[in-house]
Amino acid sequence: MIWYVDDDNAIREIGVYALTSTGFDARGFSSGTEMLDDLAKAEELPEMIILDIMMPGQDGNEVLEIIRSNPRTAHIPIIMATAKGQEYDKVHSLDSGADDYLVKPFGVMEMVARVKSVLRRAQQPVRSGESEEEVLTAGGIVLRTAQRTVTVDGEPVELTYKEFELLAFLMRNIGIAVTRERLLQRVWGEDYFGETRTIDVHIKTLRKKLGKEGALIKTVIHVGYKLEV
Repeated sequence: MIWYVDDDNAIREIGVYALTSTGFDARGFSSGTEMLDDLAKAEELPEMIILDIMMPGQDGNEVLEIIRSNPRTAHIPIIMATAKGQEYDKVHSLDSGADDYLVKPFGVMEMVARVKSVLRRAQQPVRSGESEEEVLTAGGIVLRTAQRTVTVDGEPVELTYKEFELLAFLMRNIGIAVTRERLLQRVWGEDYFGETRTIDVHIKTLRKKLGKEGALIKTVIHVGYKLEV
């Protein structure tokens, strides 16, 4: 079941119809508050949520953060839909834990293609070497995957969902130069449609949050990045 959240009745109905006509079960919600109420009571969680950003009351980004902060719902794939096309808005949604985004107006076939792509990524098995019990270290950085915590010299560092995944991948590959394309594929998914500029924005904020240890993340000219101790 795919839940489609949009306060615009016409857009929501078209989205739900497109999903059901291509073989998915779908249900529409007119607000994030309504959807969250049903999510809290649902015995069977949706396999995906399509979430509009610009809604009255709680906007889509606020709803996204609530879903991601709840261990019961944090794993649900989420595609954000927004009329905003600026890079900041895309990065903000992805950085907060969205799996993909659609910029309005979008075609229903594009929406269906992205739904299938995100569902494929969500169903991929965990790769070897990515145990839930990993504790990764580099310099003064300690990253615990089970607890999803990062400390620098013993002090906690608050990272967004994607910043955490990006740092974890670099720490699993210390000393190895990784291309921007590979980082996008690994952190955002094999079928991600976005731009490599997204990586540069995230690296910049990640370095800042890590303080002096941010210098461990090196830029490899014409290639990408590596973490070097």
